[in-house]
Amino acid sequence: MGDLGFVIAMAIIFSALNSNVIEGRSMMKSMHLSWGTQRSGFLQPSGVDDVTLLLDPVSGSGIQSKDQFLFGTLEMQIKLVPGDSAGTEYLAVQLSSVGAKHNEIDFEFLGNVTGEPYIIHTNIYTQGAAGREVQFYPWFDPTKDYHNYTIRWTPSHVVWFVDNTPIRVYRNYLHDGIPYPDLDKPMRAYSSIWNADSWATRGGLDRINWSKAPFVAKLRKFRARACKFQGITSVANCTAAAAAACTTSELGLDDQNQMELIRNKSLVYDYCQDYEKYMGLLPGECFQRQY
Repeated sequence: MGDLGFVIAMAIIFSALNSNVIEGRSMMKSMHLSWGTQRSGFLQPSGVDDVTLLLDPVSGSGIQSKDQFLFGTLEMQIKLVPGDSAGTEYLAVQLSSVGAKHNEIDFEFLGNVTGEPYIIHTNIYTQGAAGREVQFYPWFDPTKDYHNYTIRWTPSHVVWFVDNTPIRVYRNYLHDGIPYPDLDKPMRAYSSIWNADSWATRGGLDRINWSKAPFVAKLRKFRARACKFQGITSVANCTAAAAAACTTSELGLDDQNQMELIRNKSLVYDYCQDYEKYMGLLPGECFQRQY
């Protein structure tokens, strides 16, 4: 590990919406600056559709989607910080509702020192409770170019994708008493970068080297093929739209095989294998089919 400890957080948080689909809009039309506005900005010269988020000793920065969504596919292209990135965390895609018992679906990246790989970190919160982490080493260099990070959220399952390759599935087993994100709560999309050196790398042992500031995250092409929330009546519309698309949202055999290859090659941690953490009493979903 190294001494760069900050978090670059990309979060895509959904909200309960009607069947409108937001797709193909520019970053400027889809997102707005939410904090640290002097440290972030939209770059659109000559058709470029980019956002830069910056962290310095004073503050980080963030953006959020103008719309909320309930069910759908949201994606962002991200280029991670090269070199010494210990302590960094990109929330590439996060679905999250508001309130103490919020739901949240995370797609994160934990940084490392030069020469060591980032860690792809996925997690899911239900009613404010987390603990369902699954981690992977990337099988590519996420700092050399932009890569696509996607979350597909439906009433029946959540799928995480990297460059259109599925890496994880979390299924809905509410009928068995297993938690799943509420089916009537909207979520919104967020992206941000902030200082998290108290915990982000080796439990906070590696701190930010501010001599390397400012730290810049580069994002582009946020796309939401998702149901737009326009009030409580949107719940029925979005649920119906998701049900109509369910036959095309299930993973085929090729996708399942690809995901199995990624797990065999790159899996770092799976909470369903952490018998010590749960003292042998693994969560119920660990005994259910996920893909």
